[in-house]
Amino acid sequence: MSIRKIFEEELADLKVQLVEMCRLTEQMIQNAITALINRDRELGKSIGEADKRVDEYEMAIEKKCMRILLKQQPVAKDFREVSTALKMITDIERFGDQAADIGDLVYTMPGDAYIKKLTHITAMGNLAVKMVRESVNSFINNDEALADEVIALDDQMDDMFLSVKTDLIELIKKDGRNGDQAIELMMVAKYLERIGDHAVNVAEWTKYNETGVHQKY
Repeated sequence: MSIRKIFEEELADLKVQLVEMCRLTEQMIQNAITALINRDRELGKSIGEADKRVDEYEMAIEKKCMRILLKQQPVAKDFREVSTALKMITDIERFGDQAADIGDLVYTMPGDAYIKKLTHITAMGNLAVKMVRESVNSFINNDEALADEVIALDDQMDDMFLSVKTDLIELIKKDGRNGDQAIELMMVAKYLERIGDHAVNVAEWTKYNETGVHQKY
């Protein structure tokens, strides 16, 4: 088998592992929002266990990237593609961290009635899953246009976070007893907003892979 063929097969396997890692984090985010809506403490707690698998993926992919770089010694675009994957896994791992943080909050929250409907937070969760999925897909499919779409979606995420923040501040002003839960819901929204930020980072790395220029948005 030619060196080129070996490299292509190892790169294909690397991308499969990246997709698997990403799909796991998507499910974790979905579970975190479901746990919050349904007050499912056990589901919330289970997300931390799933995060250990994400960490295992990160280590395995990192080792694979380093092995490819050292053994195959790719040049130019090939080198950039592997090094991009190596950088991206840090942000993908953060997807799992933030989902696990939400799960931990759900597990420890008291059973009080919610002080506001979770409409915006649910929408943020759905958007986070979309941004996570499409940011990684943009790299897998070498799709710079899709990366641009993910970057543009971050404005929606920021707007929804601002809406949640504004609503919760008003609820605290009306009744100080709302304070503890308002802070917890604010933290959930902030974790989702951070997931959006990390998805933008992944999209930026896709653009770097395609253009050779790394630009922050």
